[in-house]
Amino acid sequence: MTPEAWSNWPSREALSREGRTDTRRWLYRGVRVLALGALLWAVFSERRVTGWGAVAAVAAVLFIGFLAWCFFRATLRNDLWSSVGLLVLLMGGAVVARHAGFAVPATVLWWGCAVVAMARLPLVAALPTTLAALGGFAAYNQDSWLTTTITTAGLLLAGYVRRLDAEARGNGRRLLAQERAALAAEAESAALTERARIARDIHDVLAHSLSAQLVHLEAARLRIEREPHGPFRDQILERVVAARSMAREGLAETRQALSALRGDMPPLGDYLRELAAMDGAEVEIAGEPRPLPAEASQTVRRVVQEALTNVRKHAPGARVLIRLTYGADEVTLDVRDSGGKGAAPAGLGASGSGYGLLGMKERAELLGGTLEAGPGGPDDPGEKGFNVRLRVPA
Repeated sequence: MTPEAWSNWPSREALSREGRTDTRRWLYRGVRVLALGALLWAVFSERRVTGWGAVAAVAAVLFIGFLAWCFFRATLRNDLWSSVGLLVLLMGGAVVARHAGFAVPATVLWWGCAVVAMARLPLVAALPTTLAALGGFAAYNQDSWLTTTITTAGLLLAGYVRRLDAEARGNGRRLLAQERAALAAEAESAALTERARIARDIHDVLAHSLSAQLVHLEAARLRIEREPHGPFRDQILERVVAARSMAREGLAETRQALSALRGDMPPLGDYLRELAAMDGAEVEIAGEPRPLPAEASQTVRRVVQEALTNVRKHAPGARVLIRLTYGADEVTLDVRDSGGKGAAPAGLGASGSGYGLLGMKERAELLGGTLEAGPGGPDDPGEKGFNVRLRVPA
């Protein structure tokens, strides 16, 4: 046995109740209740105690139970001096009980101190404490020396076996936790590998296709602009410019999706400011910014994009305020416009809304969040304009 084995505490898994099955928890609780009941029964059956004596006896037993609870808590903190001191108090209580004529409770206390000291203390302190408890039992025991020796050796062995059993269970729980962590890391690695593959496929197919479309549309625009002015030429040029704008937005969104898949998205605040600058919107950020889970961050980005697209379609020229609030366990996004020439869209729940926010609402609900959209501000529905509010846990 190494020197460290003598001074080391049993592992926390061995000392705590973490990882115990419900059956084992109830078994331990039952043992404690039975031990307390046995002490009370021994006190009242060994000597006839009535009146205030009975009250004092019950109080003494409960106090012993409290000291035992404090000992278990002290060993969880690896507080050696408190643990040994509490055992000394319990053994002193056993001596007092023996002199008062309560032999059975005193014997139970000595046995209990011997077993738990060997099971829960470092061996360098467990052996002396256990021997002291067994020595107190042997000094007052009136059985033959052979019976006392066998009992003492059995209790010493029982304490050590209980220590080994607790350590074995603790090691098993640690190994199980390590195996679960390894499986989770393996699953995460496989997910990242798959996401990287999907990102490559999207880049090779969709991003290249959109980039080629932009090149051709730009060439078409330049070619059309060299033609003489006329209604037909102007209509074609307007459609080409619109198609080029849509292709550029699609390419930008594709790049954002690729960044999300690869896990290298820019900070949410920077993204909102960049997006707001393109649309002439204002951005306010409240609370302490922090990294968000990928799903929550992506949802916020998609809702902002959809809300700004709706403003361009249905409230041209409106002033837009984007407000992102970091709460303790959620983030709140408000996108509010001041109203424009177009009519404000109907609420999100109206059938046939057609603005894409219904999909965003479903995405928010999958994350345990909510999305609300309707005329007016978030706190005053009578305000002019339209407001989109998203809440997602993060």
